[in-house]
Amino acid sequence: MECWNGVRALDYLQSRAEIDPSRLAVTGISGGGAATFWIAAADERVKVAVPVSGMSDLEDYVGGRVVNGHCDCMFCINPFQRSWTDIAALVAPRSLLFANSGHDTIFPMSGNDRIRARLERLYGLYTNRTDQVFDIGVTPGGHDDKVELRLMAYRWINRHLQGQDVPVTEPVLPPFDGAQLRAFPYALPADERNTSIDQTLLPMAVRKAWNDAATFSAWRQNTLQELRRLVFGSVTQPSAINSSELLPDPQNIGSGWLPTETGIEIPWRYFPAKNKGPDSGIWLVVLGEAESNESRPEWVNASIGDAACLVVSPRGSGPLRFQDPPPFFIQRSLPLLGRTLDSCRLIDILHVVGAVANSDWGRRRPLKIAGKGAAGILGAYAGILDTRLTEVIIEDPPLSHVSGPIFPNILRVMDIPDALALLAPRSLMLGSSNPAAFSQTARAYKLTGGTYGILQR
Repeated sequence: MECWNGVRALDYLQSRAEIDPSRLAVTGISGGGAATFWIAAADERVKVAVPVSGMSDLEDYVGGRVVNGHCDCMFCINPFQRSWTDIAALVAPRSLLFANSGHDTIFPMSGNDRIRARLERLYGLYTNRTDQVFDIGVTPGGHDDKVELRLMAYRWINRHLQGQDVPVTEPVLPPFDGAQLRAFPYALPADERNTSIDQTLLPMAVRKAWNDAATFSAWRQNTLQELRRLVFGSVTQPSAINSSELLPDPQNIGSGWLPTETGIEIPWRYFPAKNKGPDSGIWLVVLGEAESNESRPEWVNASIGDAACLVVSPRGSGPLRFQDPPPFFIQRSLPLLGRTLDSCRLIDILHVVGAVANSDWGRRRPLKIAGKGAAGILGAYAGILDTRLTEVIIEDPPLSHVSGPIFPNILRVMDIPDALALLAPRSLMLGSSNPAAFSQTARAYKLTGGTYGILQR
C-alpha cells in the first residue's frame, strides 16, 4: 500500500507543468525511509533516492528482535526468502544515499554496515567510483528526524538532480495543524475505500468453473504448482524418521516427542483402538491451540469412533501453546522469513506423517488425518502435500482463510472450498452445519467419483 501511494504521487508530480518529469527524487525517514526503498525499487522514474533510517536486515529484524520496534507497514511478506538487501539492490545503478543515525535502536548500525557493504560491492560492478552514485551518511544520536539528516538529503538530491554541489540550508517554515495534513481531517466519507483497499489492489483468486474431469485435473495441476511457488516454498520436506524410539507401541497408550526441524520437537500421545476388530488404520489427530492431549478430544470419538489415533500437537498448540504478548514477535517476524505460525505447524504435521508412513508400523496400515476448525484445515493441507494420507475428516471447518489458517499469499491462489477440492478423490468428511458453503468441494468430488460427505452436527 505504501509503495503504491508513492507511485501514484509520482504520477501526480509528472502531471504538473512546473515539474521536470525526468528529474524525480524520493526521500523519507523511518516508515518514509522504507517506502523510499520500495518506491525507488519499483519505479525507475525515480532518479535519486535518499532513504533515511528505513532498512535493516533479517539478522537484526529477526535475530535481534528489532521487528518489535516497528509497525507492519515497514515490511512485506517474503515468500521467496530473499535477503532484504535485494530490494535495495533494485535501485542500482541510480543515485542512492543510504542515511542513518549512529545510535538508532530500530535501525542498528550492525545491519546498516552489512547492507552498506553489499551495496558498495553491487555498485562497484557498475562503476569504479561507487561514491559518485552511492554513499552512506551517518549522524550522531538515535531514531529522530534530525536537521542534519535532512540537509544531507537536500544536498545529495541537489547534486544529482540539479548538478549543484554546494552547502544548503533549511528555511524556517510555519507549522501546520495536524488536521491540515490529513486528506480527510475529521471523518472518512461514506463511500471510502481506505479500510478495504487491500481487496482492491491485491488480486484475489477467482473461483474456477470445472465443466468436466479434464478441466478439473488441469486446474488441480496448475494450482498445486502455484501453491508450492507462492505459498509453501518455505515448507520443508519431511525427513525419513524411522526410529522405534520415536513412535508408539501400537498396542498400548504411550507418549513421546518427535523432532520436526532443527531445535523443534513436538509431543505426541497415542491411544490404541478401544475394541479389537478389523484394523481401520491409523488416525493422526491434529490438536488446535486450546486443546489438551491428556485424553482423546471429545469430538474425536464422534468422528473416528474407537479407532487408534496418534494425537499430535504442532508448535504453539496443546501443551506447546505459548504466550506471544504484544508486539507479537513470533507471529510478526515469521512472514519476513516467508512463513507464518500456521505454515510452521504444517511442517510439524508433515514430518509426523513422514515418520509414521516410513515406519514398519505405518507402512502396513492406511494413514488418515482429522482435526477441528483451523487445525482440521492444516490436516487437509498435509493431505494435499502428502498423498499417503488416504482419508481426511474436519470438524467445524472455517469457510475462508480470512478466519485461518494463515498462509502467505494463500488467497491469491485459492480459498478453503477449493483447497479441499484438491483432496479429491480421496475420502473427505466435513462436520459442518453449512454444507452449501462447500458446494465447490462437492462438485470436485462428483467429477472425480471420490467419497465425500457432510456429517451433520
